[in-house]
Amino acid sequence: MMPNWLHALPGTVSRTLAFALALGLVLVVVACGGGGTTPQAVSQTDRRALSDEFLTRTAVNYSPYRTAASVDDLAGEVITPANVLEDLRLVQATGIGTIRLFTSGIFSRTVLEVIRDNGLDLKVQLGAYPNPINSPADEAANIAELDACIALANDFPDIVLAVSVGNETMVEWSAHKVPVADMARYIKYARASVAQPVTTNDNFLFWASVPKAIAETIDFAAVHVYPFLDTFYNPTAYDWRQKDVAEDQRARAMIDATVVEAKAQFERARKGLVQLNLGTMPMTIGETGWAAVDTPGGPNLAFRAHPVNQKMYFDALQQWAQEGRRDAQGPKAIFYFQAFDEPWKQGDDGWGLFNANRQARYVLQSLGTCGATWACESGSYTLADAVSWVPPVLAPTVDAARYTLYADTLVAGELRATGLRWDPFALTAWRDSSDGVPSPDGGAHLEITPNPVDFGWGLFLYSNTGVTENLEAFAGGHLNFSIRSDSYPGQIEVGISTDTFDRDVQEAFLQIGPGDYGYCNTNQWCEVSIPISAFLAVNPKLDLKYVNFRFIIADRFSFTGKPLNLTGLPLLRIDDIHWSR
Repeated sequence: MMPNWLHALPGTVSRTLAFALALGLVLVVVACGGGGTTPQAVSQTDRRALSDEFLTRTAVNYSPYRTAASVDDLAGEVITPANVLEDLRLVQATGIGTIRLFTSGIFSRTVLEVIRDNGLDLKVQLGAYPNPINSPADEAANIAELDACIALANDFPDIVLAVSVGNETMVEWSAHKVPVADMARYIKYARASVAQPVTTNDNFLFWASVPKAIAETIDFAAVHVYPFLDTFYNPTAYDWRQKDVAEDQRARAMIDATVVEAKAQFERARKGLVQLNLGTMPMTIGETGWAAVDTPGGPNLAFRAHPVNQKMYFDALQQWAQEGRRDAQGPKAIFYFQAFDEPWKQGDDGWGLFNANRQARYVLQSLGTCGATWACESGSYTLADAVSWVPPVLAPTVDAARYTLYADTLVAGELRATGLRWDPFALTAWRDSSDGVPSPDGGAHLEITPNPVDFGWGLFLYSNTGVTENLEAFAGGHLNFSIRSDSYPGQIEVGISTDTFDRDVQEAFLQIGPGDYGYCNTNQWCEVSIPISAFLAVNPKLDLKYVNFRFIIADRFSFTGKPLNLTGLPLLRIDDIHWSR
């Protein structure tokens, strides 16, 4: 499984005083509506009701991206009406009747026109996607996005049943945070010009303490609950492992526990509204889902992500949706995440009811006929194939004085690692090379071409089948390697990652610059030797009995102080990688 370092996101960029003053002036003008009247709070009696169609249809989140391999590729992907029609016919064939669009830019008009022009029985919750405001241009772009949403909602009133402004823009961990005052202003701006009920989509933690300024601008609350992901980001949130349950019943127990947690998160969101005397406000689940694939590069979701587990959760949600329609306190709709895989999400992909090739996953296959209703993903499953937590296999302790990962020179008494492979993050390239001055080890060395994405690069040596090595005897030892870099700027990162008995992957990274542990960047070979204790100091939860990622070299710019989107980094050459006691 891939480590969590891939998910590090940059902080906000500092701005000059003059720039901030200019932005403040723009916001004051826009907040005043250009001299117009600011819309008032939505009263209980003025709240717009969700239509019967909205309340009775199965719903899914939808984006049409197929070929984009990264965020940078999105703008270049051509969204054709033919592809959208193929997608929507597949969605309709599942019995799903409502789709949620995240944005009103790019492809949304195409989607709505395809629905209208082909007479598809699909309705839409239309989204507007404001972004953080770091400049007057950002504010103008947000208003343009809202204006596009307003225009589409008004042009397609029989298709667009609801409007949502914002997607996880206010929860505390949001990577694209918009201040509450600005979000309230944006919601009011849109609601004043459309007839549909209006909301904002956000995580349950936001709704649990929702500000009055937001709650009084909306007609219903769209709540995101992801207990499945919480098992990685917050492993103690609930007992997903169900260790006390017999192994052949553990997967079902895990799904049941996850649904209980989803309902508890939903109730926490409701209590946030109750505290504002808005407990009767309708609520929906705006996003929830279960990944069919434990995608390389993403959160470690082993023992959870699987096509059968996805079906079990999806089926449980349909039952909850039926209960919610009957219960005044239940969700009025549940939007499943998501319709199709989208490769640009890289490590956070694999959630689709269909894969990126538009093949139906196991979750859907019983709803149609493979080869007729749709093409089906390969693989034959039964409910008995569902995965669940199992304890790790403890390998014998490595008692050699040296555990060698990559070297040419043989050393007496060493143990040479087997069954490992190198994998990059994103575009990082590597090859065996004998170019230039040889290392003290001689022979070939590993030549790394960083090719960073927006926030960095990385390369790691690990067992892709999850086989761990028991290196607890090296707790007092060192991780060593030779390196040659020609003026590589600033720091690089070195890391390791381990499993644990609870299968809760742990990792530790050290940022090292010239002079640290012997590192240099003078185009000479230098010998780096890092005490294992330094990694344990960074993360005491590392368990050396279950080491998987034996060696990671990386540069996450937000951790090494480099500017985002940095390019033109020089080659790095490494050799003689080994653990020593």
